[in-house]
Amino acid sequence: MSTKLPSVVVKTQVVSKTEMPKKPKVEYDNNCFINREISSLLFNARVLEQSLDTRHPLLERLKFLLIFSRNLDEFFEVRVAKLKLQSLLGVESYGPDGLSAKAVLKRLSELCHNYTQKQYQILNDLLLPELEKQQIFFLKREDWNDEHRAWITNYFETEVAPVISPLALDPAHPFPKLVNKSLNFIVSLKGKDAFGRESRLAIVPAPRALPRIIKLPKNDESDKDEFVFLSAIIHDNIDNFFHGMKATGCYQFRVTRNSDLNVKEEEIEDIAAEVQGKLFNRRYGSAVRVEVVDTCPDNIKSFLIDEFELTEQDLYETSGPVNLQRLFALFDMIDRPDLVYPEFSPEIPEQLLADKNLFDSIRAKDHLLLHPYCSFNPVLDLLRQAARDPHVMSIKQTLYRAGHDSQIVEILAEAARRGKEVTVVVELKARFDEQENLGLASRLQEAGAVVCYGVVGYKTHAKMMLILRKEAGVYRRYVHLGTGNYHVKNAKVYTDYSLFSCNEDLSEDVHKIFQQLTGMGKTLPMKCVFNAPFTLQKRLLRLIDNEIAVAKRGKPARIILKVNGLSERVMIAKLYEASEAGVKIDLIIRGICALRPGMPGISENITVKSVVGRFLEHNRAYYFSNANPQVYCSSADLMERNLASRIEVCFPILSPKLQSRVLDDLLMFIEDEGQSWLLDSSGDYRLITDKPNQKLVQQILLDKHCETAVQDFSDFDK
Repeated sequence: MSTKLPSVVVKTQVVSKTEMPKKPKVEYDNNCFINREISSLLFNARVLEQSLDTRHPLLERLKFLLIFSRNLDEFFEVRVAKLKLQSLLGVESYGPDGLSAKAVLKRLSELCHNYTQKQYQILNDLLLPELEKQQIFFLKREDWNDEHRAWITNYFETEVAPVISPLALDPAHPFPKLVNKSLNFIVSLKGKDAFGRESRLAIVPAPRALPRIIKLPKNDESDKDEFVFLSAIIHDNIDNFFHGMKATGCYQFRVTRNSDLNVKEEEIEDIAAEVQGKLFNRRYGSAVRVEVVDTCPDNIKSFLIDEFELTEQDLYETSGPVNLQRLFALFDMIDRPDLVYPEFSPEIPEQLLADKNLFDSIRAKDHLLLHPYCSFNPVLDLLRQAARDPHVMSIKQTLYRAGHDSQIVEILAEAARRGKEVTVVVELKARFDEQENLGLASRLQEAGAVVCYGVVGYKTHAKMMLILRKEAGVYRRYVHLGTGNYHVKNAKVYTDYSLFSCNEDLSEDVHKIFQQLTGMGKTLPMKCVFNAPFTLQKRLLRLIDNEIAVAKRGKPARIILKVNGLSERVMIAKLYEASEAGVKIDLIIRGICALRPGMPGISENITVKSVVGRFLEHNRAYYFSNANPQVYCSSADLMERNLASRIEVCFPILSPKLQSRVLDDLLMFIEDEGQSWLLDSSGDYRLITDKPNQKLVQQILLDKHCETAVQDFSDFDK
């Protein structure tokens, strides 16, 4: 499959007004675009479908179902919340598809109700029975025997009852402000209390500190793993909270709230303090969805809808626990390697082993790793060697997501304590990682590192490390550039490229970008890196124009783009123009795709494929058959936010052999018929089932990279 590519000559890329790429000649109407939010939801549906795929081990199928639940929560917290605000403000058109926010909300509600119902059907009718065959049981109250009940009663009295505070609803006790996504019970009551009060309803919140699933002690003679839900324990003991009264009904529910921080950076003086203040408010944003168990009577459903100022469109009935993602705790409570993916040892090229001098290895040639098939350890080892090397003068790093126990942060702190000049650009608005990023920024500052938060109004999404080392009296720069975050755990489940290089042009460009991030000044000319919000879109449009020109001369032209999302209208229109000119275009897009392929005369030369599997396809790579160089990797997806309102980098792969490697990877995904979904012109995805026994593309990559731990796919000749 290997494809020979020409040698590369790096040319200075200074964008002038005369070089500006041509905008698409034709304005395409709204029907040529797929709604972004609907497309995003369809990706989540493809994740849910993995729970039906028996090629995945049983517990991994359950995990896919829980990932769907978690994704759907975030979808409501951010995307649906934004649409609701748009609808409230009367915004007529929300995107290039021309649909109003109100119309999109209506369609999303229909889809989400269907997917929610399907999710619980899969859980109750397929996964739980299969788990029982494997001696893993989630016991309902009617299944508790005397031994179970005795243990559960003791657990309730010692662990649950002391921390629960029931809340009566009456004129002196209005409906409480409930925390986002918290488990609660609404209880219907009969009788009077000690004060002679008569309340028909009460709320019982379940403290978030309590586990949602509890493992029962094992009988010495049994090999069963038995669990009960906290909701079942509370329900079974609900009368204990209302002595002398009768609970006539008990129904679990939860509310999902708007969780977008909406920080107005231009109006504040201290972004860190502002983000910290906003984090608390996230727990109590406006309601966007209420979930309630399907046994709840209509009058109580209506009561909840009214209290949260929602409509029936926002009410979702569940035939099981209202917060399935809390079931992730199960994976730490059982040891069943036969029901999960087999472990593998990721590849480490021999030249990048920890006992090597990595500066010598990188000086000899560029190295390209594909995580998680290749270990993330060389990234850590390079940084660790830099922290301890007396010749290293400074380290600069961007951090978007790193994790609360980040090894990267610890090594950077060590470097600062050793006297290195350490500068870290921390993105405080990485959604749902804000609190962790505030903490790691504080740890770095305490160690003596210089911490800044990027540029007001732009998220710093670029993944860059720059090391300055003095060698024989001369400064040399070493860079690491990636398509994914500096997050050790994510690197084990996300596919991402890592490039190690000391190419002078490349490292000079990275140095300039750090100057722009930490200082002030006019845009600096780049030699080989495209950077958003300045040159990335312009250069990509120009590369597409080049393929168009080649195709119009009757020569072969081809574009391959692998990204997580494509929604930017100008970029889509340019791809339509390229298709009309005869350019063959393959798009490998995991998630959102607003481009509509297969339209006669417009996009019939475009194929869109989505791959969903064991690893999250996160790496971004671009291929242009008539460019020089032909292959680029990037931190950026092709969406409005990435191209216009984020700091992003797109970097060339300069080694011909490494270019061939990336192209081989892309072609492997294009040719896959084992775990791929094709997007059609109607906006629907179809799972390719022509060859159901074909080996999955991710498994092929595992076999390729992980058979020999020290196999090196790098290029010795620059």
